[in-house]
Amino acid sequence: MQTPTSSRADLDPADWEAFRRAAHHAVDRGLDHLQQRREARVWAPMPEALRSHLAEPLAEEPTPLQDILDEFFRDILPHSMGNDHPRFFGWYMGGSTASGALADFLAAIEASNLGGGDTAAAAIDTQVCRWLVHAMGFPAQASASLVSSGSLANLVALAVSRNAMAGVDVRELGITHLPQALVFYGSHEVHSSSQKAIETLGLGHRALRKVPVDAALRMDLDALERMVAEDRAAGLKPSCVIGTAGTTSTGSIDNLNALADFCQQHKMWLHVDGAIGAVLKLSSRHAGLVAGLERANSVALDLHKWAQVPFACGAAIVRDGEAHFATFNLHPPYLQEQTRGLAAAPFLADRSLDLTRGFIALKVWMAVREHGRVGLARLIDHQISLAAWHERRGDRVLQHRADAAYPGVGCGGAYRYHLGWTVHAACRTSQPQGAGP
Repeated sequence: MQTPTSSRADLDPADWEAFRRAAHHAVDRGLDHLQQRREARVWAPMPEALRSHLAEPLAEEPTPLQDILDEFFRDILPHSMGNDHPRFFGWYMGGSTASGALADFLAAIEASNLGGGDTAAAAIDTQVCRWLVHAMGFPAQASASLVSSGSLANLVALAVSRNAMAGVDVRELGITHLPQALVFYGSHEVHSSSQKAIETLGLGHRALRKVPVDAALRMDLDALERMVAEDRAAGLKPSCVIGTAGTTSTGSIDNLNALADFCQQHKMWLHVDGAIGAVLKLSSRHAGLVAGLERANSVALDLHKWAQVPFACGAAIVRDGEAHFATFNLHPPYLQEQTRGLAAAPFLADRSLDLTRGFIALKVWMAVREHGRVGLARLIDHQISLAAWHERRGDRVLQHRADAAYPGVGCGGAYRYHLGWTVHAACRTSQPQGAGP
């Protein structure tokens, strides 16, 4: 094999045919790994020698590509998180798919920056966003932005909420000119990313009021009513309720229709953190579990959880597309829109924080095209049936609460471990043998 040389001024392969052979071999080894995954260990700790090796300083000289690939398959891949294994029961996360890996490869080949530009990749991003708006039941004037995670989607949506409810032009004057302090409300089960978002927006964690939950671990509406009244009486401005469609600890779903009624009555913004459960909207059998989500002002969702898209891919959806645009659009001289040529297209960066954006839409676009809504819904329905099967089985190790108020949804069901640990059936397209109805 040809030894790399540091005298080259470009990063192209020195030998394209050698690169092609190495790449083909890497694809074969990767597919062998996926095909044989269920026979392997779920997770294996790294040996200390590997930890030390991976802590070595920056390399000054090049390493042959084949050596790098051999190291990856020998040392790195065997020590993955294990979420791609059928018997992974930790946290809520997807297991990816073979075609998803292919999509990431092709996105890197296409190589566009989707912050702006009249490209087919940008058109696919826009198309995927329209699909998500429609799938969540939002009106045509709503808008969406693909982001890296549900956490960032929460930040994007809550930024729009803050600006819309502020009573002043926050972008012009800043939060020090708020006529009243804004207050946000989420249940004790609300995800920590909402607190991080509110802190990042400059409002402080005290601006997030934690509402007690009822017996079904949903936000207690009577307690919410009392807290909002108390805050108004204290001169504060209750501005936003954060409902959750699938909490991380238990999989519980807030009564979204009731929260929508409450917010409409009190002229407040309803944001739904649907990172786990929003994709239930794809299932005709189980969409009722998140009834009312379509009435929200904004929704955050993750596609790398139940939809199995490779990390990382989330989305923020906002009912008022103009408010979404007004929160993030900015066009300095080097980002001026044009009427012709490459820049003659809307800037996708106008609806999120990222100006530099990868082609993450491709893996969503390919997944939807390959499986269709019906295929994704079939996966959701199957995993909920697995959770119900465990409940019927009366498993002494895993117990599943499967009543209508506490559906325990999210990537195949939420389970309570007897020792007091909460574990979750990992999002998988395939299940271990003997673990299904």
